[in-house]
Amino acid sequence: MSDTTKWRERYGPWGLVTGASDGIGREFARQLAKRGLNLVMVARRREVLDGLALELGGKYGIETLVIAADLGRAEEAQRVCEETSSLDIGLLVASAGFGNSGPFLSGSLAQELNMIDVNCRAVTAMSYHFGKRFVQRGRGGLVLMSSLLAFQGVPRAGNYAATKAFIQTLAEALRIELAPAGVDVIASAPGPTQSGFADRANMRMSMAATPEVVAAATLKSLGHKTTVRPGFLSKFLEFSLSMLPRWGRVRVLGLVMGGMTKHQNDQDKTQAGGSA
Repeated sequence: MSDTTKWRERYGPWGLVTGASDGIGREFARQLAKRGLNLVMVARRREVLDGLALELGGKYGIETLVIAADLGRAEEAQRVCEETSSLDIGLLVASAGFGNSGPFLSGSLAQELNMIDVNCRAVTAMSYHFGKRFVQRGRGGLVLMSSLLAFQGVPRAGNYAATKAFIQTLAEALRIELAPAGVDVIASAPGPTQSGFADRANMRMSMAATPEVVAAATLKSLGHKTTVRPGFLSKFLEFSLSMLPRWGRVRVLGLVMGGMTKHQNDQDKTQAGGSA
């Protein structure tokens, strides 16, 4: 049985990927198209999605639907659900999300709340909607993006880590609840990844995994694991941190995050010197 046949039999003809315009979400779209699934691709930038749809449709002969939506707005997530009601979607990859870094009180409250809307509320709403559809059809899959930072508090990325802890916990529970109905659920918890995430979060990463590695490892583990940690660094840190108490993990990752955001202090000094 071909890989395409197996994926269509398990999940049906359509998958939906949020955050499909770049990074990990874009790679999920590519790898699902390669497996023969038609795709709904959701992100804010329609022109980027249109280009990806043209590329994947031409290369793999799949159908595509592009939906430009800002999932930080509740009505936009609802619109995505409504505009796909006629499609036999069997797989949701909730890859849309963003983070930031630096001291919590130095950031923007509006941005912190928007992060909760995108990373938590939208994922919850779409998991609820599509989870119900999958249970009714007797098969399906939910891929929820957790993080290496989800398993303890992380100084200088406190709110982001908290949003991913929410997703990790949700995925763990849903896997048990939905398995009897034939629905697979997995939490993907990568470490640093070469994507647009670091630029938006104002972080500098080294030894980062590629989006290809993250997507491939996640899809390979779907239906077999509750949590997958793609990439060497994520696995190494999991082993290293597992021997520490939770407070120790908080301290260690605080030091790691401090290193990845050290340039922010240099930027602040430069700006202060320039304005003096």
